[in-house]
Amino acid sequence: MRQNTMLAMILAGGRGSRLHELTTKVAKPAVSYGGKYHIIDFPLSNCANSGIDVVGVLTQYESVYLNSYVANGGRWGLDARDSGVYVLPPREKADEALDVYRGTADAISQNIDFIDSFDPEFLLILSGDHIYKMNYSTMLAYHKQHNADATIAVIPVPMREASRFGIMNTDGNGTIVEFEEKPEKPKSNLASMGIYIFNWKTLRKMLVADLKNDSSSHDFGKDIIPTMLGDGKKLVAWEFKGYWKDVGTIDSLWEANMDLLNPDNGLNLWDRNWTIYSEDPNALPQYIGPNTEIEEAYITQGCIVCGEIKRSVLFTGVEVNQGAKITDSVLMPHVKVDEGAVITRALVADGVHIGKNAVVGSADSESILLVSKNVKGDE
Repeated sequence: MRQNTMLAMILAGGRGSRLHELTTKVAKPAVSYGGKYHIIDFPLSNCANSGIDVVGVLTQYESVYLNSYVANGGRWGLDARDSGVYVLPPREKADEALDVYRGTADAISQNIDFIDSFDPEFLLILSGDHIYKMNYSTMLAYHKQHNADATIAVIPVPMREASRFGIMNTDGNGTIVEFEEKPEKPKSNLASMGIYIFNWKTLRKMLVADLKNDSSSHDFGKDIIPTMLGDGKKLVAWEFKGYWKDVGTIDSLWEANMDLLNPDNGLNLWDRNWTIYSEDPNALPQYIGPNTEIEEAYITQGCIVCGEIKRSVLFTGVEVNQGAKITDSVLMPHVKVDEGAVITRALVADGVHIGKNAVVGSADSESILLVSKNVKGDE
């Protein structure tokens, strides 16, 4: 047994049903973002940059690609001696094909033996489906400073949106006095980011007790955190100041990509001091044709662009042919747009082919159109 100050566990088993066809074959954390990245790259890179050497990734839904992707810890520098990324699917049982994680707390409970093998003093629990950069060691220092049993990262949200989140009510000094899960009438706007630091021995006892409770949902927000508050444990809120995006819907995923067009977006993917690591696509540099018109665009390597691009994001390997017009849209990897096609306010899924002179999306639409199937054009 070797002792680690803090071990991280990333909850990456969610289905992401509000992303519709984007998560039909891959888990939400494996969805593409920002030209060449995957959503899971952000928490993994944050761990590497924060000096966390051991990371467990808890997978479940449509996990084949995600499992193979995260198993290569070298992408994030987590393949050296005494470090690594471990893929942790639900336990198999002799009398069942495969068990499931019944809730966020159950996902940790099923892996108690794995966590114990590293003997951590603190356990960091992360959601695997958010876009952000965070120094977890700063959060740990806050946790130690306040001698807390648990620290929950929070971010202020507009009061009109607070009912969508788990809300932390504090006493003004950062100590949490009440937790409300998606309240109809929120008392504050401090939303939980789904990022927790626990004293492992304390949490372990709570998880063991929770496993024996048949009426429990085995969830941190619904069960563990309220129980800790009821038992008089000290929970504190650590307020995060920075870019954070919950990309749980088509509109929010589109917005997160479009944010990259703003050089002051707060994310800064070019920051050499906090690199977001990913796989390096085997692609040539982008090619921009002689008559191409480009206005505010984020164009990744491997793209061939010969049309008109306005306020749009093009992922690796996108092809836009002559006369095509792309406006306010996100084109995911290997999308092909034929001559004369028009795409407006849309998010086009991986590998989709938009035919000649086809018209997709509208400048007047309230929501972003997801295009997940080929669109036939003129013959």
